[in-house]
Amino acid sequence: MRILVAEDERDLNRLICRTLARAGYSVDACFDGESAMDYLLGAEYDCLLLDIMMPKKDGREVLREVRAQGNTTPVIFLTARDSVQDRIEGLDLGADDYLVKPFDFDELLARIRAATRKYGVQKTSVLTIADLTADTGSRTVTRGGKEIRLSAKEYAILEYLLRHKGTVISRARLEDHIWNYDYAGGSNVVDVYMTYLRKKVDSGFDKKLIHTIRGAGWIMKEEP
Repeated sequence: MRILVAEDERDLNRLICRTLARAGYSVDACFDGESAMDYLLGAEYDCLLLDIMMPKKDGREVLREVRAQGNTTPVIFLTARDSVQDRIEGLDLGADDYLVKPFDFDELLARIRAATRKYGVQKTSVLTIADLTADTGSRTVTRGGKEIRLSAKEYAILEYLLRHKGTVISRARLEDHIWNYDYAGGSNVVDVYMTYLRKKVDSGFDKKLIHTIRGAGWIMKEEP
């Protein structure tokens, strides 16, 4: 999944991004509200971590604009203000959750999983197709009862395919969701990772689950 971190405390911003990247997320970062809106207009995100007190536009203004545009991206407010009234105001504006600084990074990851799960087709942390299972909480993958070890990027691609099983996913769509703005594109990086993933997921099994649609992309489906 791709996450935008809008936090003006640069050290905290850097720590959050490092934590999310280690957890396998694609991450973009900015330090003020105007930049956050630019990022949101330029890409599709699965979650927005939004500091309330930011320069140029504060988090409340950003959230108002986001929701006014019909954008339902899950939003988690990050703030040092912990009064009940502050929390109520944030939730009433359309935030999905509210995390008070300083916070535990494991809790942040759990809040992200909970917030994004609400908007997915899957309402569970376990994604399945045929005899393949991926637990998004523990990030473990098994097929036929045997664990499959994946790199963070391979897991991110697999989870995205599972969440959109039965749908053809283009290279551009994978780039947009799995890689951040630092990725220049135009190479065969996506194809290389898909080759790695298919070998790990389908090698040795009669039924293949990841299929190439020539000229269009890839699809995860169970064939009869």
